[in-house]
Amino acid sequence: MTQLDETQFDDHRLIAGIVAPEPGSALSRGLADGSLTEIEVAWSDPFGNAAGKRIPAGQFTARAAHGFAFCEAALGWNSDGTVIDSLRSTNWDDGYPDVHAIPDLGTFTRLPWRPNAGHVICDVLRPDGTASPLDSRGVLRRVLARLDGLGYSAKVGVELEFYLLNRDGTPIQDGIKAYSLQNANGLEPLISDLSATLGAFTRLEGVQTEYGPGQVETNLVFTDALAAADDSARLKYAAKEVARRHGKLASFMPKPFSEHSGSSAHLHISLWRDGEPAFAPVDGAENDLAQFAIAGLVEHLPSITLFGAHSVNAYRRYAPDSFAPDSVNWSRDNRSAAVRSLVEDSPHATRIELRSGASDANPYWLVASALAAVIAGIEAGRRPPAAGTGNLYGKGSPLPDSLGTACALTAQDDTILEILGPESVLDFVAIARSEWQAYRGHVSDWERARYLETS
Repeated sequence: MTQLDETQFDDHRLIAGIVAPEPGSALSRGLADGSLTEIEVAWSDPFGNAAGKRIPAGQFTARAAHGFAFCEAALGWNSDGTVIDSLRSTNWDDGYPDVHAIPDLGTFTRLPWRPNAGHVICDVLRPDGTASPLDSRGVLRRVLARLDGLGYSAKVGVELEFYLLNRDGTPIQDGIKAYSLQNANGLEPLISDLSATLGAFTRLEGVQTEYGPGQVETNLVFTDALAAADDSARLKYAAKEVARRHGKLASFMPKPFSEHSGSSAHLHISLWRDGEPAFAPVDGAENDLAQFAIAGLVEHLPSITLFGAHSVNAYRRYAPDSFAPDSVNWSRDNRSAAVRSLVEDSPHATRIELRSGASDANPYWLVASALAAVIAGIEAGRRPPAAGTGNLYGKGSPLPDSLGTACALTAQDDTILEILGPESVLDFVAIARSEWQAYRGHVSDWERARYLETS
């Protein structure tokens, strides 16, 4: 993946609690000349959906220093908006108090579909100035600080797949022709609008058709880990809006069709020290640090799977011959493996790919959990098992087969809990478990059709 000059994204400063736009920045100019009439202040809900407020531009600077208050319950609900009262961080016992969205002004950019409006991503703090344990961006910041303490920074490239569908959920194309330029032409003008919008709103590397009817893959330029997660959150928000404006649906549901390919969120991870690639190969193979990182990912993959697969549906992806993994293993440039080591001629391009994530994953949790496993591997200093070869489906212990199993495994991994933050992890588990409980309590049409008369 190629690198992008990030100077198009403004700097910010936070001095003595005062958030102020940099003089001469796009935000400063837009506020001064009146071309900005509104700012979206944005954060992600537990499952990575875009949340926030629309703020009149004239009020933004004065209010930004103290943040934009909202109810902390908005960080504690599941996919249908049910607030989970069993959380440790917030519940009815404390009355669901306000938290504050503090803009990270370095993330400011214009909204491509509303050019008089801006968009800025926020960190979520409590009134005492500490991060809300429910803020997934804050969890990622915590992990990056731990990695920095080891002397490393992380860069991540993200691949996100999703389906473009009719509003009723039916496919807008027939056939499965990945990389097909003809299929891409058949998605016009939607796909050109999508590409242009994502190119203006994220660090987009490219768009291509994928292995399902109307399925597309978007590749984001590899960049610093926090910015990569920000871009991924924005990509989902923008893709849904572009599709809506064309009368279509962009769905990040991991497996919307039994007979067609699922959608993934793959991470390409590299570590850096003093601006140099820390995974630089030795004699054409993984160096010690890369081996430790792979070992951490393999050891903790069962317990971090949840953060890339928080929905009941996500576990339908893990099947043989699906281009999604089904077992805990690693290999070199092998798409049947869960962890794929890519040793390139260029040290700058050498990286580790984690292939277990589903397309609906919250990108902050997905990146944070992967890096937590990498950190665990580095701190343990152990080597991975031998790299697998050939067809690796069914080779190694199976990935969690359900959301319920994944929740249990996550709650049992003390190392991952400690790195990510126990309160944050256990509350995320509780929110995800509510999805599993809702599913288990529902009698499906399939069950009635199969058993109503035959039982």
